[in-house]
Amino acid sequence: MLRELGELGSVKAVAETLSVTPSAVSQQISLLQRHVDIPLTRKDGRNLILTDAGRVLADAGAQVVDAMASAKSAIGAYQHDAGGTVTICGFHSAGQALFAPLVRRLAGMRDAAMADSPALLDTELLDAGQLNKGQPVAAVHAAVPLLKLSDEDVAQQDFPALTAKYDLVLAHRMDHSPEWPQSRVRAIPLAHEPLDIAVAADHPLATKSALSPQDVVAYPWVASRGGYSPADMLNAIGAVASQPVNVVHRINDYWAAAALVSTGEVIGLLPRYTSSPALNPGVVLRPLTGISTRRRIDLLARPETLKRTSVMLVARALQEVMAELTRD
Repeated sequence: MLRELGELGSVKAVAETLSVTPSAVSQQISLLQRHVDIPLTRKDGRNLILTDAGRVLADAGAQVVDAMASAKSAIGAYQHDAGGTVTICGFHSAGQALFAPLVRRLAGMRDAAMADSPALLDTELLDAGQLNKGQPVAAVHAAVPLLKLSDEDVAQQDFPALTAKYDLVLAHRMDHSPEWPQSRVRAIPLAHEPLDIAVAADHPLATKSALSPQDVVAYPWVASRGGYSPADMLNAIGAVASQPVNVVHRINDYWAAAALVSTGEVIGLLPRYTSSPALNPGVVLRPLTGISTRRRIDLLARPETLKRTSVMLVARALQEVMAELTRD
């Protein structure tokens, strides 16, 4: 308002320009004056004009307004940039099952975008200020997020905290476990995945189409460490069968667990969809009856992160990849 007063010469003109009342203009300038030791305005007849100090502050204010506009423009470009960098972490089986298909899907999106919108010549782009020397022409049309992938093997309750380090967090929780803290994170559902009994192809249990807790409780097991989905399920199996489960091996990696199951010496619990890369012809999965074995696989993110176009593009791509993985 001080800046506009210097340009327009009257409180009334400032009010009309900014679509506010003259009293609002006067109040704001009075408020500003209380924070400055020397007068910023003076009366000139019926008009209020700037003093020399007022002009100095108004000029400085113009620089502030310009910087704020630049910052707003920058954050807008950051939020709406489809080609921005997106960091993702996933628990091991999710990373094994989803990361490579996600990369391929985004590469396909990039190639399709480039095919539909042929790039201009280097000289045309340089003249338009859209391309720096040495920048590939393809980059102008490749408005596809850049991924940075990591794996994080944590217990269920520790997934929300990972949103401080990553834009998107692939997380899982059992149906009976507490929901994600809605005050801290937003959850995008990806799948509702059963945990199945994994047995060797030539194991006696492999002849059955489904298994009960009583069928499996007496066998030796390979299971995850405490705090992870398979370990939680074993506690439920023991409770229903009224017999403790004999866990021989504590291994979180599904590749290693599947390899041990294939020997026929132990049985295990493996997720139906996301463990598929770890399975081998010597291992078969059978559904468990009498107990709810499903876990929810969700994408967790902070609310402000989901306002970025690049993040939402990746989230949608992950939903599509998971839909293909779980399609019967």
